[in-house]
Amino acid sequence: MPPVPNTRNLKELPKFRDGLSYLYVEHAFVEQEAQGIGIYDKEGLTLVPAAALGVLFLGPGTRITHAAIQALAGNGCTVCWVGEGFARFYAQGLGDTRSALRLERQAKAWADPKLHLEVVYRLYAKRFSEPLPRDLSLEQVRGLEGVRVRAAYARWSQETGVPWKGRSYDRRHWIASDPVNRALSSGAAYLYGLAHAAIVSAGFSPSLGFIHTGKLLSFVYDTADLYKTEYLIPAAFRTVAESEAEVERRVRRALRERIEEGKLLERMVEDLLDLFSGFGPEDLLSEEDDPTLPGGLWDPEGVVEGGVAYGGDGVGEGAEEP
Repeated sequence: MPPVPNTRNLKELPKFRDGLSYLYVEHAFVEQEAQGIGIYDKEGLTLVPAAALGVLFLGPGTRITHAAIQALAGNGCTVCWVGEGFARFYAQGLGDTRSALRLERQAKAWADPKLHLEVVYRLYAKRFSEPLPRDLSLEQVRGLEGVRVRAAYARWSQETGVPWKGRSYDRRHWIASDPVNRALSSGAAYLYGLAHAAIVSAGFSPSLGFIHTGKLLSFVYDTADLYKTEYLIPAAFRTVAESEAEVERRVRRALRERIEEGKLLERMVEDLLDLFSGFGPEDLLSEEDDPTLPGGLWDPEGVVEGGVAYGGDGVGEGAEEP
């Protein structure tokens, strides 16, 4: 059940910053077992308490039963269907106990021009090793970003001896691109899959982008761009330096190994939470929802309590006792 070698010991499962465990499974059969799930693979059976999981990623060669999905959803576990080692993101299913706080915070920041600009600056600031002066215009920041990326290409070209003529490729004539551009494009697709998985598993929307806009994966591109010069560009140039054969497959393998070593999935979630911190009194890390209660009710003066029949004594059919 690679690539998570320590699934036999749940205490060693890596943790998201918000305290949710995640587990990646491939080439296995997942069935309900007691109050949790059982994962059957070539090594035998692994029992996993559903309540211990925040996110279950299902990779290639995985089969899962309806009963197992029901058990996971009943415990508020998000289930995501992904490619090998997160190389693609295909679909997700959400448990019924997750808070919408993070998505609401993202939507608020996206719709408010002042907050939107603040998130844009935060996204750019995370790419630089030195703090960005806040008196720079957005155009100036974009210019600095362009210089930073060009410098990264030049550096890795010099270090690996791989010629660099600029970023250029044509999807319609894929093989006509040089090996390093093909490696960069293939690796970028892998990185997008991981970013997509991190975004939805943390409770955000992949569509509400801040630097990128107008696409259903705009926020995926925003997120993946944070790590391209650190992960993608070195992997692409090193892969081509070793050999120009099958660079698409080999760069994905190189990225996968580097991402596991750097625990990039956890880091992505931390960065996502940090992007929207400080925009209100709520704590983005809290998960205080009682799954037995409805959410609040929107009001111009602020959210009011849900589950109450207003207009009488406050108690009615389907309402909670005040």
